[in-house]
Amino acid sequence: MEAYSELLSRMKEYFLLYTTANMIEWDYETYMPPRGLQLRSEQLGIMRKMVHRIIADPGIGRLLERIESTSETLSDVQNRDIFLIRRKYDTETKIPEDLITKIAKQLPISIEAWKRAKATNNWKSFEPELQKTVDLKRERAEIEMKVKGIPNVYDSMIDEFERGVTSEQISKVFRELRDRVVPLTKKYAEVSEGLDKSFLHKRVPIDIQRRIATDLATLVGYDTITDTAGGRIDEVEHPFTTGYYDDVRITVKYHEDNVSSAIFAILHEAGHALYEQNLNPDWKFQHIGASASYGIHESQSRFVENMIGRSPEFLRFYLPRLEDFTGGSFPGVDESTFVKAMNLIEPSLIRIEADEVTYSLHIIIRFEIERALFSDKITVSELPQVWNEKYSEYLGVDVPDDSSGVLQDTHWAGGSYGYFPSYALGNVYDGMLLEKMQQDIPHWLDSVAEGKILTAIHWLKENIHVKSAMYDPIELIQKVTGKELSANPFLNYLEDKFSKIFGS
Repeated sequence: MEAYSELLSRMKEYFLLYTTANMIEWDYETYMPPRGLQLRSEQLGIMRKMVHRIIADPGIGRLLERIESTSETLSDVQNRDIFLIRRKYDTETKIPEDLITKIAKQLPISIEAWKRAKATNNWKSFEPELQKTVDLKRERAEIEMKVKGIPNVYDSMIDEFERGVTSEQISKVFRELRDRVVPLTKKYAEVSEGLDKSFLHKRVPIDIQRRIATDLATLVGYDTITDTAGGRIDEVEHPFTTGYYDDVRITVKYHEDNVSSAIFAILHEAGHALYEQNLNPDWKFQHIGASASYGIHESQSRFVENMIGRSPEFLRFYLPRLEDFTGGSFPGVDESTFVKAMNLIEPSLIRIEADEVTYSLHIIIRFEIERALFSDKITVSELPQVWNEKYSEYLGVDVPDDSSGVLQDTHWAGGSYGYFPSYALGNVYDGMLLEKMQQDIPHWLDSVAEGKILTAIHWLKENIHVKSAMYDPIELIQKVTGKELSANPFLNYLEDKFSKIFGS
C-alpha cells in the first residue's frame, strides 16, 4: 500500500532524529564539558521540537486516515504498528510545541542541579528546579490523559512507561509483594547477620574493574570489543543504557572498595542492551519495533543481573575468574561464603545497591510517594520528610542525609515520573518468565554453571526480545506464560532460592 510505505518512510525520519537526540543526551551524561550545559540545553530543545514536528505533522494524520479506511487489508503486524502510530500522533498533536521545548530545555538544567545538590547534600538548591520539572511534566500529563481517556494524571504518567497499566493494578501487585517481602526481609536479614562480607570491600583498582566489566558483558553476549561491536561501556554518576538496535551503550559507576557493585551494574545494564539489540530487525524504524514497555525492559535487565548473575551457579563459576582478574584479592573465600555474601539480605538506603529481596520495597516507597505527589496529597517541599518516614517504616533504616535519601536517584530530576513502578513490575514479570523458562529448558542453570549463559539469553530473545512492541506488557506476559499477572511466582522464587542458600 502506497500510503503505508510513505508513512514508514516518515517514521524512519522520526526515529533517526529521535535516537540522535538520545545520543546527544548520552554525551551530556558522559563526556560533555561543564561549560556546555546551556548550549546542550538549547540543542536538545530544538531537536525535541523537530522530533515533535515530524510526528505531529497533519500529513501523518491524513496518511493514517487513508490507511485506517482499508485496515482489513493489513496484516496483524501492520495494524499493530498503525495503532501505535495513531496513539502517538493523537497525543503529540495536542501538546503545544512550546511545552515540548520548555521540557527539553528544563531537563538538562534540572539534572545538573540534582548532580550539584547530591554532591553537596543540599536539597534546597535542587528544589526550585525540581518544582519547575514537576509542573511542566504535570502539564503534559494533563493533556495526555484527556487524549488517551485515562482518569488521572499519575496513571497518564505511568502509561508513558507501562502502556495500559494503571496505578490500581500496580497497587494490587505491590500489596502482594509487600505482604510477603517484609517478613522475608526480616527473616533473612537476621540469618545474614554476622556473615563476613568484608572481602567484598577490598580495594580493586578501577582499571581492573574495567576488565571485569568487559569480561562480564562478553559472557552474556554484549559485544564491546570486536570489529562488529554494537556496544560500549562508559562511566557516569548513575548507570543507564541508551541506544537503538546497532548502537546501544551502557554505563557504570565504579567504586574501588566495592567491586560487587560494578559486577551487578554491568549485568543489569547489559540485560537492557541485549533487549535493545535483539528487537525484531524487520521492524526497525517502526513503532512496533520498540520495546514492549519499561517494565519488560527491567525484567530483561533484572533477569540477567539476578536470576543469572546472583544465582549460586553463576557465582561459583565466576569466582575463579574474579580471583584471576584481581590477582588473588579473595584468598581463602570458599564458594559457599562467596554466594552468601553476594546474596546478603540487608535493609539499606540505596536502591541500586539493594539486595534482591528488599529491592521491591525501595520501588514501592517511590511509587507511593509519586502517587501522593500527583494526587496533591504532598508537595515537592515535603518530599525529603515523606521519603525518610517511609524508609523507616518499610525498611527500618534511618536516612542520615538527603544525598543518600531523596537525592539518590536521577529519575525525578529527569522528569521520569511513573517510571519507578516498572522496576518492581520487572521483578514480577521475571518470576513468571522464570517459571515458564524452567518448564521449557529445565536444565538451563546447568549451562550457567559451565559459563554458558547464552542458553538463557536465547530463550529470552525468542520469547520476549523479538516480539518487540507487538503486545502491551501484561498481554505479552500472558501470551508467553499462559497466566494472569501475579507476584506469587517471583515470591516463590525468592523463598526457594534463599532457603537453599542460607539453609533455613
